[in-house]
Amino acid sequence: MKPQNRKLWIACGIMALLACAWPDAPSFAQSLRLAATPPMGWNDWYQYQCRVSDAIVRANVDVLVSSGMRDVGYKYVNIDDCWQGKRDAQGFIHPNSRFPDMKALADYIHSKGLKFGLYSSPGPRTCTNFEGSYQHEKQDAETYAKWGVDFLKYDWCSAGKVYRPDQMQAAYRKMHEALESTGRPIVFSLCQYGLEGVWSWGASVGGNMWRTTDDIGGDFNRVSLFGFMQNGLGKYAGPGHWNDPDILQIGLGRLNHNEELTQMSLWCLLAAPLLAGNNLTKMSNDTLKILTNPEVIALDQDPKGIEGHRAWQEGPLEVWVKPLSGDSMAVGLFNRSESPLPVTVRFKAIGMKDNVRVRDLWEWKDLGRFHGHYTAQVPRHGVVLLKLQ
Repeated sequence: MKPQNRKLWIACGIMALLACAWPDAPSFAQSLRLAATPPMGWNDWYQYQCRVSDAIVRANVDVLVSSGMRDVGYKYVNIDDCWQGKRDAQGFIHPNSRFPDMKALADYIHSKGLKFGLYSSPGPRTCTNFEGSYQHEKQDAETYAKWGVDFLKYDWCSAGKVYRPDQMQAAYRKMHEALESTGRPIVFSLCQYGLEGVWSWGASVGGNMWRTTDDIGGDFNRVSLFGFMQNGLGKYAGPGHWNDPDILQIGLGRLNHNEELTQMSLWCLLAAPLLAGNNLTKMSNDTLKILTNPEVIALDQDPKGIEGHRAWQEGPLEVWVKPLSGDSMAVGLFNRSESPLPVTVRFKAIGMKDNVRVRDLWEWKDLGRFHGHYTAQVPRHGVVLLKLQ
């Protein structure tokens, strides 16, 4: 049998097994095509909230391109809450006055080689009291497809007033089916704050990513809590379906340099979606370097799609590991304490051989070969991010 035919038979066999084992196999197969690696892009919420407008989005789109962020993977331009206007007599949603022509905005985004995302809720109202999609799911999906939407964030918000907790899955599945019926590939992002153990069922209702936490906005204590509490959820994530600990806070002025390195490192080890949340038009060079380090992003986008986990902890010191393609390993040495401290990774304890080549990914430096272990002095609230081979 020719190699290409053998691959075809294997693929058919896998799909046949999926069809028997999982009734939603076609939806799952589509999700793999949509989000084979964690989605990357930009979201306006933490910077602009309800001040967002067509002009603001276009200005940030231009910088996504000119800064090089698009070229390292930031493709989705996602408008959060506050874009909605009123429904017409037939029930179709229209944008408000700050977005005079949503189709034209989508076309502009697409013309830059980017993808377009919007936001809604399964409830009657969004978090800021704009129109939700309750009882208009099919109409809204058709509208999004007509505009050229590529990503939908679907936020629980007022849905708790019209659905019981045990109806949450059905509410999300309803919108997934509406999106799928349009024939347009649209990444489906479930935003329900980790309620009802979403990681165990998010993929089965068509989710490509799902929030495992409340809104992250805040200082390092909140970023640290949300990131490190992801340990143990890796078995639910993989190509097409990802745990989402919320948007990057880098460049928003709430974290210092070491804390920003910690969030970026941890999110990449977690194979989390990378959505920048800052004002790109006023971004510092330091922020840009953190967001666009290609070796760090490569950990997040590794095709194996394995979510990292905590391999060792001693008080505020933690070692996280993420297996990568090519028999290598990403390792994060984290210090959550209030003073610099040494952190050690022992190679055999993480399943590696005794003789290991070590590279520091933030310093862009090969450190040489080490036997048995590697120790680094890690700053307060900081990280040393390594690739071991």
